[in-house]
Amino acid sequence: MTSHTTTPLEYKTQQSQMNILGFWIFLGAEIVLFSTLFASYFVLEHNIAGGPAGGDIFVLKDVLIETFLLLTSSFTSGLAIHAMRNHDKKGLLIWMIATLLLGAGFLYMEINEFLHFIHEGATIQTSGFTAALFTLLGTHGAHVTFGIVWISLLLVQLVRRGITEKTSSKLFIASLYWHFLDVVWIFIFTFVYLKGMVM
Repeated sequence: MTSHTTTPLEYKTQQSQMNILGFWIFLGAEIVLFSTLFASYFVLEHNIAGGPAGGDIFVLKDVLIETFLLLTSSFTSGLAIHAMRNHDKKGLLIWMIATLLLGAGFLYMEINEFLHFIHEGATIQTSGFTAALFTLLGTHGAHVTFGIVWISLLLVQLVRRGITEKTSSKLFIASLYWHFLDVVWIFIFTFVYLKGMVM
């Protein structure tokens, strides 16, 4: 079934619409996952067991760089979808590759941050606080890694098949996933890093 011509390409078929709806439901499950991790962190954040607290290990400059990289990648992902809807394959590739590079930069910074934590004596076994911190940040980082691999594979399909109803639907869903990770990071930035630095 084909929708009206003004309908975005990724919504053109009933199957695509159902896939997108299904992914929104999946994101609901992801919200539950991260809500549980945040709740665990809030319960354990003061349980430092003689180890370092957030204010002792968080580096504002590095966190700001991570935030800039990830939020900028959300913007470039949006530009990619805009190019896709205009059937601009080159623009779509350029902006999605930019998104991947920014995401990779974020992961590089996060890995260095983990190494810094360990150097400062904060490992996943140090205290309840560090266990909750590493679990929350690690889960988000694993999701970003998966997103980079997923989008990379979709770009291979895009190069081979071009912008079609199927490839556009897949890329739109991947973009939703990426935006979701950016929203999660805003909560991490606010309630983990900023809160931890002022306590």
